[in-house]
Amino acid sequence: MIKCRNLVKTYGSNKILNNLSFTIEGNKITGIIGRNGVGKTTLLNIIAGHIKETSGDINVFSEKPFNSLTVSANTIFVDENMTFPKTIPLGEVFDWGKRFYPNWNHSLSNRLLDYFSFNSKQYHHQLSKGKTSTFNLIFGLASRCPLTILDEPMTGMDESVRKDMYQVMVKDFIAFPRTILISSHHLDEIDNLIEDVLLLKKGQVLLHQPISELTEWAGGIKGPSEKVKEFLSGKEILFEKELGKNTLYAVVKNNQTLQLNLDSSLEISSVKTSDLCVYLTNETKGGIDDVFSNN
Repeated sequence: MIKCRNLVKTYGSNKILNNLSFTIEGNKITGIIGRNGVGKTTLLNIIAGHIKETSGDINVFSEKPFNSLTVSANTIFVDENMTFPKTIPLGEVFDWGKRFYPNWNHSLSNRLLDYFSFNSKQYHHQLSKGKTSTFNLIFGLASRCPLTILDEPMTGMDESVRKDMYQVMVKDFIAFPRTILISSHHLDEIDNLIEDVLLLKKGQVLLHQPISELTEWAGGIKGPSEKVKEFLSGKEILFEKELGKNTLYAVVKNNQTLQLNLDSSLEISSVKTSDLCVYLTNETKGGIDDVFSNN
């Protein structure tokens, strides 16, 4: 579905994307993860054909996406900047969607409009931020485009609405599989939704693998500080933090030897996917507590 090789995007002297290379298979839900400013939105806009790469190669539907009618006709891009004509009420917006998108699910769009208590005669520009995001996501999912790009689609939504929309995504994906790319800061909420994770750091691909493998990628170690430090010798440390006077918690890259010769005073635990992504993209191995440290 998507192939990138040595993709670069610069604005002036600022290199946003730095030699990205990856392949995304069709009919999967992939999470595009990374901190603000890492280049997630830029990458998604290049994939959608909205902007052109500076150098490198990218193919979507076996075509260069920029100015491609094939990519445009088979892609929908949902973000907070998505707009609709101010003179067309919400109900009629769906009518236009039905005319434009061949896979449009008109029944789903109208049922969701009712479920989330929209007034079909209201206008898009009159909606609150949360309602705008909800409507945009309904439109994006109802289009059933072969490539559906969701850039921070849950912005401003209440937690209950987000949970409902995640269920909508799963149910409609099962009913009509397609390629979905979702960028979100709520990784702890979408880790049961996505199949693959593409983790970006400093404009580069840090990790790209199934989320089922990512959960086994690292392990947490806790125990007496000296014992933990002794155990950590020669291992790749991702994060460490003092817990109290003489207790240390650390996250290390997992391998087959992690549980071998484990001292009885040490505890090993799994690491949440969202926490792991934070540790991997941190500039330091510590946390905010280090700012207030006297050392």
